[in-house]
Amino acid sequence: MTRTPSLKVMPLLLGGVLAAGLGIASNAQAEELRIGYIAPVTGIFAQVGKDMVDGFQLYLTEHNNKLGGMDVKFIVEDDQGKPDAGVTKAKKLILQDHVHMFIGGLLASTGYALAPVSTAEKTLYISSVSSADDLTQRQLVKYPYFLRTSWSSSLPHHPLGQWACDNGFKKVIIIAADYAFGYETAGGFQSAFEACGGKVIQKIWPPIGTKDFGPYIPAFKKDADGVFTTMVGPMALQFPKQLRASGSKLKILGSGVSYDEFVLPFMGDEVIGDVSALHYSAAIETPANEAFVKAYRAKFGKVPGYYSENNYTTAMWLDKAIAKAGGKYPGPEEFIKIMASIKLDAPRGPVELDDMRNPIENVYIKKVEKKKMFGYPKDELWNVVIKTYPKVSQFWTEGKAKFLAHPVYDRDYPPCKFCE
Repeated sequence: MTRTPSLKVMPLLLGGVLAAGLGIASNAQAEELRIGYIAPVTGIFAQVGKDMVDGFQLYLTEHNNKLGGMDVKFIVEDDQGKPDAGVTKAKKLILQDHVHMFIGGLLASTGYALAPVSTAEKTLYISSVSSADDLTQRQLVKYPYFLRTSWSSSLPHHPLGQWACDNGFKKVIIIAADYAFGYETAGGFQSAFEACGGKVIQKIWPPIGTKDFGPYIPAFKKDADGVFTTMVGPMALQFPKQLRASGSKLKILGSGVSYDEFVLPFMGDEVIGDVSALHYSAAIETPANEAFVKAYRAKFGKVPGYYSENNYTTAMWLDKAIAKAGGKYPGPEEFIKIMASIKLDAPRGPVELDDMRNPIENVYIKKVEKKKMFGYPKDELWNVVIKTYPKVSQFWTEGKAKFLAHPVYDRDYPPCKFCE
């Protein structure tokens, strides 16, 4: 026999139905993947920040604003290239916007500042550009919710040091921006170059932001046959121009950012023939990269550099991982395991994580050439790939234990034992 609920019971039943309904709504909302993104949208690095965001958003656009089947809420916050501002924005994203993860940060110093936030708030932080070596080396134990989808500063410059040695360079001068990124790129080059018989005979550290290299170029030692350089921002434009204007015929070996496609269109013919190394070049001649370059250029009117590719690939990696997790975010610990299980075929080529959550990836030795590529009608400057080192680890050929036994690359390490 079925009884009609009394008037006293009805409100309780209605309350239960409403609570169930709210629970359904809450669950539905949880299926939205909330991603916080930190980049310098204003300030001196604003254009780099735009390239970072554009790369990620291009992938989202191509996939109907979904990753792994989840609708994405993508929240961009401006850190102006300042680490303390990045920390403030990360906390806002976690505590107010309730993001599942936060991504980004441009400078190495920003990466070092953001990683502790991920630990304190137990929230996944993915570094899609910031390349500070030690975040995935000696310091990783402090950051269980951190992983990197990009590169570590020294990683591509070990192969460049080996290539220089194999291609007749004997004595090289290092001139690099005077901060952590400059030390780590130069350290990677010097370590590999000297391991195969080369000699670094001079090290010069101009302050970041230097525009006039007049005080430095005349001091170059005359018996050098090449110069390794790490320049950032306007420095990258000024150094090769001023070196050539001085009449110097020294061959230039550059860090990847010194000749990235972000800066290459603003350079002149003085850089033709200059060689650099990075885990990405817009001139990689594969179907995956050609499709990416054409899609990016069609949408944004420019050739993508590594800032854009890194973030496009980060979105691709998340897409595969969310799908593998069954179309939901499983929490930071499980998600990191899933990310580490994926071998990706990205525009840059094959990439996967090592056991310290840093990419293993191809490194491309690139020479600046003026030519036509991918059907574009005009001759343009391109970073043409002249050699590929496959599956390069952050530990190069030393192995993890031996590599981690020596100090992090800095202003004084490796020591300049051939300097006089």
